[in-house]
Amino acid sequence: MAIRVMLVDDQVLLRTGFRMVLAAQPDMEVVAEAGDGVEALQVLRSTAVDVVLMDVRMPKLDGVETTARICVDPDAPKVLILTTFDLDEYAFSALKAGASGFMLKDVPPGELLAAIRSVHSGDAVVAPSTTRRLLDRFAPMLPTTGQEPRHKELQRLTDREREVMVLVAQGMSNGEIAARLVLSEATVKTHVGRILTKLNLRDRVQVVVLAYETGLVRAGGGQG
Repeated sequence: MAIRVMLVDDQVLLRTGFRMVLAAQPDMEVVAEAGDGVEALQVLRSTAVDVVLMDVRMPKLDGVETTARICVDPDAPKVLILTTFDLDEYAFSALKAGASGFMLKDVPPGELLAAIRSVHSGDAVVAPSTTRRLLDRFAPMLPTTGQEPRHKELQRLTDREREVMVLVAQGMSNGEIAARLVLSEATVKTHVGRILTKLNLRDRVQVVVLAYETGLVRAGGGQG
């Protein structure tokens, strides 16, 4: 089945360009569009979507709040944020709100398509190096109070799962983690799945954010 994509951006020309790129792919279909967050939420009530390409700066309801409202539902589509700036506070807020990753609007088509497939599969963080730079910049803004419950969540993990979580938070792929820990890639994937289940997280991006929130990984990439 084709990946069902929704385009949410207040610039019609941008949506047209993305739609043309996606329409040429045999495994993707643009099933809906919206010009702002309010319209997007209305459309999602009646349209089945797998991945939402979400602009962050829009009238009526911005992409951050729209993402937060979408991700409340455990069966919600994955959200891929589109931003103009590499280090964008809006993109950081959207990751915190539940987005599965973000890409720059001027990304080459091949990278955008790979990102959509990646987000849909849930197997990889989109642009891990860019996500890391974003978190390194904005992690100091994370609240320092009320974090104890989140720290306690980490106690559910085995030592190996905690080790895998640190490497995920450092932007490593399953293959890279497998090589580092001398494990099979399938075993690493199993560990990642258990981490997501135990910590009630949607995907690897949320693993990264939680690792920063709890101090498991410090800004700059060091282990806490």
